[in-house]
Amino acid sequence: MSYLACVEIEPKSTADAAVIWLHGLGADGHDFEAVVPELNLPASAAIRFIFPHAPSMPVTINGGMVMPAWYDILEMNIELKHDEQQLLNSADAISKLIDREIERGIDSRRIIIAGFSQGGAVGYQSALTYPKPLAGLLGLSSYFATSQSIVYNPANDELPIQIFHGTADPVVPESLGQQSYDLLIEKGYQANYKTYSMEHSVCMDEIADISTWLQATLQI
Repeated sequence: MSYLACVEIEPKSTADAAVIWLHGLGADGHDFEAVVPELNLPASAAIRFIFPHAPSMPVTINGGMVMPAWYDILEMNIELKHDEQQLLNSADAISKLIDREIERGIDSRRIIIAGFSQGGAVGYQSALTYPKPLAGLLGLSSYFATSQSIVYNPANDELPIQIFHGTADPVVPESLGQQSYDLLIEKGYQANYKTYSMEHSVCMDEIADISTWLQATLQI
């Protein structure tokens, strides 16, 4: 079995939970590595953080420049028109990483999928179609790209979902984050939504809220 290359941060004690955290377009698995110590998690938190690297590919909206991307974005319009098959392939690759964590002894109900921007779009697809119950889904400055085509798996009907977004985001408009939340609520999911006065980035208040959510979701 081949897996995406990843940056992995192991806890001091044997891991009993995992967070698989996907970066955005043009970044790599190191992008959110420095956030882990900023979460100020308790010493007892035995969480393995996994930051996969997206494959490199030409990206149409960037003039065909080759860069790390979970899928090609074809048009920079309000819907961020994308190559859906590439997105599905990336979601399958993340599902394999979930499978690997289970094989390493982590209960599926202690695995969280997190993603920023493009990574969040892949996270929606992967988490909501996964055939075993997961711990939670965290969407950061992202959007639900496959909302019209996804086939939800009932195993994650009760998946806790937290969405964070910047009110001044010029890349993924905040309205797309709100639409994602509204759709999930309409579908009966346990979703929460919060915004921050920021652009397409993360801020310290958000990092503190991520920490609080992780601890509550994993009960640590």
